[in-house]
Amino acid sequence: MKQPSEFYNIVYDNSLVDWICDGLKTDKNWLEGDYYTLGFKLGHKLLGGLIYHNIRPNRDLWMTIYTTDKRWCNRRVLKVIFSLAFNLWQVERISISVSVNNKSCRKLVEKLGFKQEGLSRKYMDDGSDCLFYGMLKSENEWSK
Repeated sequence: MKQPSEFYNIVYDNSLVDWICDGLKTDKNWLEGDYYTLGFKLGHKLLGGLIYHNIRPNRDLWMTIYTTDKRWCNRRVLKVIFSLAFNLWQVERISISVSVNNKSCRKLVEKLGFKQEGLSRKYMDDGSDCLFYGMLKSENEWSK
């Protein structure tokens, strides 16, 4: 049964970076400089996490997302995610990278409005190719 959005909690917690990196099967050495981490909970269960990183206020930032449950993604969560990026840091673009093998993630970022911008061959730790996506502030439908 689908839970109403008021049962969801969005928490700011940089200690979640370890949980996210473990889930992505990577260490956190790739994170340089400041980063900010959000967690998405349903009751006490952590459903997903997001890291904002490589933040250049008034320019751009990168987002990395890891989830264990597709229920992490609802309109309230999306409004918060994009409002922080486009309104708090006032960036003009958000970038995301996705393994070509992660079809569900590719489908999600495209549905959210990200545009595919590039491909790097053999880029991922497992040797797979990686797609790069971007969203401009003018293309954002979530924080308006």
